Parts: sequence; C-alpha cells; structure tokens
Amino acid sequence: MTGAADLFLLLAVIIAASKTGGSLAARIGQPAVFGELAMGIILGPTVLGLQSWPVFAAPAIHETVAALAQLGMIFLMFLAGLETDLAAMLRVGLVAVVGAVGGVILPVLAGYWVSRTFGYGLYESWFIGVVLAATSVSITAQTLIELGQLRSLEGTAILAAAVVDDVLGLLALAAVVAMAPSGSGAEPGIWVGLVRVAAFFGAVALVGWVGVERVAHLALRLPVREGLFAFGAVVALFFAWLAEAWGGVAAITGSYVAGVLFSQSSHRHQLEERFHAVSYGFLVPVFFISVGLDADARAIGDGWIFGITIAVVAILTKFLGAGLGAKIGGFQWLQAWRFGIGMISRGEVALIVANIGLAAGVIGASVFTIMVLMTLVTTLATPVLLRLVFRGAGIPGASGRAPV
Repeated sequence: MTGAADLFLLLAVIIAASKTGGSLAARIGQPAVFGELAMGIILGPTVLGLQSWPVFAAPAIHETVAALAQLGMIFLMFLAGLETDLAAMLRVGLVAVVGAVGGVILPVLAGYWVSRTFGYGLYESWFIGVVLAATSVSITAQTLIELGQLRSLEGTAILAAAVVDDVLGLLALAAVVAMAPSGSGAEPGIWVGLVRVAAFFGAVALVGWVGVERVAHLALRLPVREGLFAFGAVVALFFAWLAEAWGGVAAITGSYVAGVLFSQSSHRHQLEERFHAVSYGFLVPVFFISVGLDADARAIGDGWIFGITIAVVAILTKFLGAGLGAKIGGFQWLQAWRFGIGMISRGEVALIVANIGLAAGVIGASVFTIMVLMTLVTTLATPVLLRLVFRGAGIPGASGRAPV
C-alpha cells in the first residue's frame, strides 16, 4: 500500500474519531470541542499511540497531518474574524488591553516563582513564566461559536485581547531569550520586534483602507468557480504568513485579522458558508485531534508534581490576572470571570514559544514535555469552564453555529 493511501486511512480515522467524540460530548452537555480533544488524547501516545502503528509510521504522514492541523487553525481563526463585530471590539478596547496585561504579568511572575521553588534555573524559570503567559483563543473561539457567544461583549473582548497578548508575549519572549547565557543573538531584539509588529498592523490597516470590499466584489464576478472562497483563502493564508514572517506574531493572529477585514464586507455571510463546510468538515477536526496526538503523558517521568502544579498555576493565574484586569477595565464581575476563563487556553501559541526555548537551549526536553501537557490541560479545561459560566446566557444578535 502506498504512503498516500496510508495517509488517507489516517485522515479517515481522525475525522471519524473527531465527529464521534464531538457527538458524545454534546450528549452529556459539553461543547463538542471537549470530546474532540479527548478523542485526540485516546488516539495519541498517551493511550493508543496511533501514529506509531506501522501503517501510519512514515514521517511524511506525520508532517502532512501537522500541516493540515496548522491549516485548520488558520481557517478556524479566519472564521472567528468573520464573526467578529469590529464596532463592538472598539468599544471593549480598554477591557481588552487591561485584561491582556493582567493575563500576562501574573502568569509570568507565578511561573517564575513556582519554577524557582522546584529548583529550576533563573533563565529557565523566566522562560517557563513566558510560556504560561501565552494565550491561544482558537479553542475558545470554537467553544464560543458553539455557545452562540462569539459576538457577545465577552467574546469580542477575548478576541481583541488575544492580539494584545500576542504583542506582549513577543516582548517577553525576546527579552528572556536575549538575556539567557545560551541564547541567541539571532533572535530579534525587543525594539526590532516592536517595529515588525507595527509594520504588520500598518500593512493590515492599509489593505483594509484600500478596500477588501472592492476586491472581494471583483473576485465574486470572476468567471471561475468559487472565486470568492479562493480569494478569502489567499488572503487568510497570506496574512498568516505575513504575521509570522514579518510581524513576528502567531500565524493565527494574521488569519484572524484577515477575517476581521472581511467581516466588514457585504460578502461576509457568503464567505462564512463556504469556509464552514471545508473547515468543520475536514480541517478543524484534524487540528483538534492533532493536539492529543502531539502529547505523551508518559514522557514526564519524575516531573509529575511540578507538571500538575504548573498546570494549576497556569489556569488560576490567567483566570485571575485577565479577569481582574477586565474588571478594572470596566466589566462587571460575571463578564470579567467569563473573560478570564476565555483566556486560559494556551494552545499552539504556547507550543510555539516552548519550541523556541527548546531550540535556543533555554529549557530542556523534560520541561518542554511538561509545557506540552500544561497546554493540553488548559486547552481541555477551557471549553468545560466556558460552558459553566455561560450557562443561561442569552444568545447575542449574531448567531453562532455549533457544528459537531
């Protein structure tokens, strides 16, 4: 059997497992994403070790699945951008900024203190704190879509705060890697990083000003099939590349910003319909399952106590730091706690930061594994907690579909 055929079989298993897990979760009153992530853990090295089976062991298969998972993240955040109310985002600007700052400072300090208490070195401890400061809202966005709350004040503030969090995370990452003795003159300095971020958002603003609407209208009139979808995919992918290669921030930030630009277009709903099918039918399930496929709880060894402690600290500090920041920024208490919970998930952003630290020699392999599992715990906890705090909340004006 060819390698391509083995890949087809693995993708069939992944998609079937994702939808089965989502359906089972929905039956017990949890967001579908919870079941999808749990199914990924079962299929991953922690339980079944699916990707180590001889039929799926080829490196090319693993690389392809990882690439499709990345594409699923990008499309998911593009959809989140499409469902963002930009006017409402501007109204929650202060909450987003203050909440993001609180959600970075407290995890960094607590992560450093806990790591030093467990005997880790100075720079390694600071770096662990930086990993804890990361936020990825791809899981949160999916859960809020299922709950019909993506365009609520809390949902809008969370998405806005994620952009601020990305910039603050860049500054903290650049500072710690630059200070580390083993590190890395190749990493950009703080001011260079700031200039790159400013250049990225300046380019984005220019594109929006020139007129996504006019170009989208032109794409719709082209004598080709699905010209609008193709144009949306081009912009989402290009902005994802631009964010990482030029802006120095996560690729999902670029695709989310691209979606926000298109959310102002009269063709927004047409794009949503087209992207929903390919994303939730194929790419997003691969992303959710791949989170579990990348984690191996057995690799921690004797570091379980530290791992459990750091996971608890990660949840509490992001919840309290971001939540109190949102309260200071003007939210009511319930809104602030919803905001804080929505910022808990570390997701792929923490994994990216941890990979940088491992490559730069700032953290070792065992700490990297613990960071992966911390990311998984926070990712699993977020949809469950969001379901609890949004229980009984009315659905805001824009609907959010709940694909399983």
